[in-house]
Amino acid sequence: EGAGLGHRFLKHLQRTGVLLHLIDIAPSDPAADPVNDARAIVAELKKFSKDLGTKPRWLVINKRDLLPDKEAEARAKDIVRRLRYKGPVHLISAATGRGTRELAEAVMNFLEQRRLEQQQHQQQSARAG
Repeated sequence: EGAGLGHRFLKHLQRTGVLLHLIDIAPSDPAADPVNDARAIVAELKKFSKDLGTKPRWLVINKRDLLPDKEAEARAKDIVRRLRYKGPVHLISAATGRGTRELAEAVMNFLEQRRLEQQQHQQQSARAG
């Protein structure tokens, strides 16, 4: 009821082209469960707005620098499996920058592609109308 993510923040999210859902692969609290936290956030998005719940959302799994590569990749796969997530996943380290350039480029390409598709749709609608 206005708690949790906050209505002002959720309204701001409605204007975005894609949501990047950041999950720490090595949370500072050992009792934390990033999968349950992610599910809670998705539930709040859906509760606030059907459109927000269906907006493109990518998983960005952070703190890969805190674990050996194979362990980081295994944990990331486990998170994806437990969430039953089917979309884009990026394993990054915000601290070292590893994977962030690829993420930024993927976001830019995705948004540009969506912009072009929207333009084409508007042009087709204008011709039909």
